[in-house]
Amino acid sequence: MNPQAAALNDVLEAQNSAIYSLLSQKGKAIFFPKKGLVMQGQDANGKRINASIGMATEDDGSPLRLSSIESLINLPPEKVFPYASSYGLLPLRKSWQSIIKKKNPSLAGTEITMPVVTNALTHGLSMAGYLFLDEGDTLILPDYYWGNYNLVFKNAYLAEFDTFPMYKGGGFNLKGMKEKLMAPGQKKVLLLNFPNNPTGYTPTNEEMTGIREAVLEAAEAGKTVAVLIDDAYFGLVFEEGVGTESIFASLAELHENVLAVKVDGATKEDYVWGFRVGFISFSWKGMTQEAGQVLVDKVAGAVRGSISNDSILSQNLLLTAYDDPGYDADKKSKYALMKSRYDQVKKTLTSHSEFSEYFDIVPYNSGYFMCVDLKKGNAEEVRQKLLKDYDTGIIALGTLIRVAYSSLPEKYIEELFINIYSACKDLD
Repeated sequence: MNPQAAALNDVLEAQNSAIYSLLSQKGKAIFFPKKGLVMQGQDANGKRINASIGMATEDDGSPLRLSSIESLINLPPEKVFPYASSYGLLPLRKSWQSIIKKKNPSLAGTEITMPVVTNALTHGLSMAGYLFLDEGDTLILPDYYWGNYNLVFKNAYLAEFDTFPMYKGGGFNLKGMKEKLMAPGQKKVLLLNFPNNPTGYTPTNEEMTGIREAVLEAAEAGKTVAVLIDDAYFGLVFEEGVGTESIFASLAELHENVLAVKVDGATKEDYVWGFRVGFISFSWKGMTQEAGQVLVDKVAGAVRGSISNDSILSQNLLLTAYDDPGYDADKKSKYALMKSRYDQVKKTLTSHSEFSEYFDIVPYNSGYFMCVDLKKGNAEEVRQKLLKDYDTGIIALGTLIRVAYSSLPEKYIEELFINIYSACKDLD
């Protein structure tokens, strides 16, 4: 093992052996190289003659660039063309940490690591898999989950999924989750995604408390638990009584045996899908800055070893937006648009009792999506019928039909559900 990795491990193991035990073999072996090329490049910074960096420059020292590209972007060249750090731009990381605490007031005073920038949520989840999942390790998650988890965790890290039914009695299945956490085996890795993709469900305030209590009970029983929190759609909650803070806020200082891993980003929260800027942050009870920095350094090393660094242009565009005085008002207006579409979905489903002949409504209250569960046939047949005869596209998932009302103008929402009903009737 590289001595730099061993030194990081020594710090973490000495301060919290339970958190250290959650690391995969790759997680234990990874480090951010602070010697070699990186150190030599830093040593050369500011020197009159600097032939250390693998980047081309103009004679005045600014980044070498094509005018045809520069003319398209209203930012200084140094914010557009150079490499960014594998950790991400420090001002953006500080800004995002501040945003996390603003959106989750109960985190006030809680020690969380400085976020590391990832290439959006997918890469952030992959980095979590890198750090915490070995071949054959089990990932606990609800049975309704984003299909790309299969590639991220099963294919890439050869993990196995242990799912539980997401709903029980019309709400989140706390009992099912707790049973998985309390099953034999000490190391537990739990993945939670709220608002959920595909169902568009966020637990109620009471259910959020239940999740916290279940994880705490497992920790007190001697389990070591890493909770991977996919907050891709965070903030888009449309009903009263539903959790408006991330479950991360409830778990961040829960217990010495519980590692809370928050994976989030600008992709959906700020409607910049192509920017590919995400973040990963950590917390556990009693975490010191020194021990938290171990995980930060390990993530940065894994980032360097996979994509090197994220786009400096995307990072600076976001940083500029966050400093814009109109940002908050702009966000509110887009939230209002999303909620109006949600409200139209709810109104449509409430006013068409005939729909219940062919499908049930899966509980939903937030996010981009909602689902209906077919009572007859399969969703792929309905999807094909909708494409062929109704000029309508949906996503088919077994017996589920996922509707992305996030991308649907209000004027089409009622027609969409009538088309689904009609297609089901045609196929009956």
